[in-house]
Amino acid sequence: MRFETTVQRPVDAEGIGLHHGVPVRIRILPAPPMTGIVFLRTDLERFAIPASWRHVARVSYATSLMRQGVLISTTEHLLSVFYSMGIDNAYVEIDNLEVPILDGSGEPFVRLIQEAGIRVFRRRKRYLRIRREVTVEAKGKRISILPADGFFLSCQIYFDHPLVGHQTLEMELTPEAYADDIAPARTFGFSWELDAMRDMGLIRGANLENAVCFEPGGVMNPGGMRYPDEPCRHKALDLIGDLALIGKPLLGHVIAQRAGHAMHTALVAKIMSDPSLYELITYDQLAMKAAHVVA
Repeated sequence: MRFETTVQRPVDAEGIGLHHGVPVRIRILPAPPMTGIVFLRTDLERFAIPASWRHVARVSYATSLMRQGVLISTTEHLLSVFYSMGIDNAYVEIDNLEVPILDGSGEPFVRLIQEAGIRVFRRRKRYLRIRREVTVEAKGKRISILPADGFFLSCQIYFDHPLVGHQTLEMELTPEAYADDIAPARTFGFSWELDAMRDMGLIRGANLENAVCFEPGGVMNPGGMRYPDEPCRHKALDLIGDLALIGKPLLGHVIAQRAGHAMHTALVAKIMSDPSLYELITYDQLAMKAAHVVA
């Protein structure tokens, strides 16, 4: 897509937060070019928190943003949908501290964007194109991004469960592929971890309507899984949402091996701390470079 976008009209949703369990309502509104995605805490006089790597606060079981002590938690699913559906600019009014989990996937947010429609501006979109490999690794986990002229994902996970085990997903990200193959994948957890997570003040809003819960030998959800590799697809959804904190669409090939939120955001910070690792380029400039190489 050559030009920046926003939503055509306001849309809203309400639910509860996955971790805090609080009721919350969001409203997605059009925003002008060069705004990016900005959360507005309507319960705190519309205090603004841009969806930026500069404001990353907590990255354990979700990605949270904080500015001047004001928090927005569990941002990754909504940001993943904005990024993948091509929305560059939007205001997100929110009346509590956590984005609603809805059904645990990105699909309800995709439907919201489809309902809102997309408005295209005349301002040319600028992509962040990776110029050389960037890697973060620790304790058998690794995430890298390599130069590429599109946005490609390779995601690998492993969990010691008969319905999960080793799973791999490779794809070129497009709005259509995301809506069909990534967005419906739900967040997930394991029954033997629930008590410990609740003791940490997490998953207070979790239930079988908004998360897949694996038990030894099976899955607790009556409807089972949406895909045989639903966990890997959901990890890809989370990864995209964390990469969206760069604030520009990426051109690169991301390879994630058992990585999580902390490693995703560490990769983003590493990229943004060194301008020699990337260039900002428009679609037309990229096309001209490609034509020059062919010639």
